[in-house]
Amino acid sequence: MTIGVLAAQGGVGVETVRYYQRRKLMPEPPRPYGGVRRYSQADLRRLRCIRHARELGFSLTEIEDLLKLDDGLDCEQAQRIADDKRMTIRERIDRLQKIDHVLSQLLLQCQTQTKASCPMIQVLGEPDSPLQE
Repeated sequence: MTIGVLAAQGGVGVETVRYYQRRKLMPEPPRPYGGVRRYSQADLRRLRCIRHARELGFSLTEIEDLLKLDDGLDCEQAQRIADDKRMTIRERIDRLQKIDHVLSQLLLQCQTQTKASCPMIQVLGEPDSPLQE
């Protein structure tokens, strides 16, 4: 398949495929003399793997590490990488929940405030972070 077909079936743009090739995440098949490069089903599988890993929040560097383990010999290391990513995501979720709580409190203060001065602006202007509560 051509790069355009590969990109379409992989759910990305052609420039994304080229970028992954520059990053050495995707192979660049040789171009036959006067011809067009052809990609295989294995290339499509790799592209989909990269796209799905990105959807799960993996960075391109982390994906590169995962792809190096594709020989099946280091499944435990791949599991460690995935577990580390899961822990990072859980920490982000905890942080976002704290932010949600603080914003909810600030909005509640704004709704019940009758002063001319906005309590949200006052709290955000304090020297300490409102997340330290």
